[in-house]
Amino acid sequence: MRVLTHLFAAASVAACLGLPAVHAASYPDKPVTVLVPFVPGGSSDITARAMTPGLAKLLGQTFVVENKPGANGGIAAQALARAPADGYTMMVGSIGTFAINEALYKNLSYNPSRDFTYLTQAVRNPNVLVAAPAFPAANVKELIAYSRANPDKVSFASSGTGSSDHLSAVMFRQKTGATGMDVPYRGGAAAIADLLGNQVNVSFQNLGAVLTHIKAGKLKALAITGDSRIADLPDTPTMAEAGIPDMVVYSWQGFAVPRGTPPAVVEQLSKALRTTLQEPQVKTALAGLGFEVVGSTPQAFADFQRAEVQRWNEVIAKSGIQLEQ
Repeated sequence: MRVLTHLFAAASVAACLGLPAVHAASYPDKPVTVLVPFVPGGSSDITARAMTPGLAKLLGQTFVVENKPGANGGIAAQALARAPADGYTMMVGSIGTFAINEALYKNLSYNPSRDFTYLTQAVRNPNVLVAAPAFPAANVKELIAYSRANPDKVSFASSGTGSSDHLSAVMFRQKTGATGMDVPYRGGAAAIADLLGNQVNVSFQNLGAVLTHIKAGKLKALAITGDSRIADLPDTPTMAEAGIPDMVVYSWQGFAVPRGTPPAVVEQLSKALRTTLQEPQVKTALAGLGFEVVGSTPQAFADFQRAEVQRWNEVIAKSGIQLEQ
């Protein structure tokens, strides 16, 4: 009877705090699934696999990566939204999955702003505006002038409609009055290949995807979309330095769990993620993708996610782009 009394008392305290009693002492007591919305080998997948050994060490449980590609991240995101809110299913997702898709798709199968609790923005990297070797413009000012003198002739390659590189190009034209036509590919590798071959003119690409080509002189870096210059390209100006002060764009990866996950579990997972991000081997693996570690708190990431949704809503609404999932 005394044991039962203590159990009921503990449950009452947990209920007052809004937490199931089981989570306070025993989480995690079974393996945790980490959903990845894309195929193995991409940025989300590499981020997840770089992080899981550290999470397992800190929390004493196995973290199993499960790839669920399809619908531009929608299949995995829908699975996360429908999963029990108990901390045993989490997802690492991109700017597209957690922000852009909300405005881009007419009938999205999940809602990034309502269905998830955000744990941490793990990493980010800027896009870089690159030009094909034979393209005449050597800087942003010359690109804008050339595009105006040749209306809708400049081809902007991207990894696909609605990708961050595509929407960066749309934003660029909206802010500068530059003109051009979008040329979407099935992935960044194909877009970069045609840039290298002078089949298309310019592109906003993730830094890690084109840095080697820039350093080899095979692509021209016109500007980066980060808030400061980067050590790898010290002579490449930011967009602000190139005359576009309000165009700071990063691609990013972050972690989330289903909405309603107990706050104690959210904080436990977030702290474990942030600690793991500081491990030297993890930083090295992520730096190989051109990523900068962020490691924000749940509240900071939630605020950031809302701001990202708003900014891309505005760009997409102005452009009139809308897709079916």
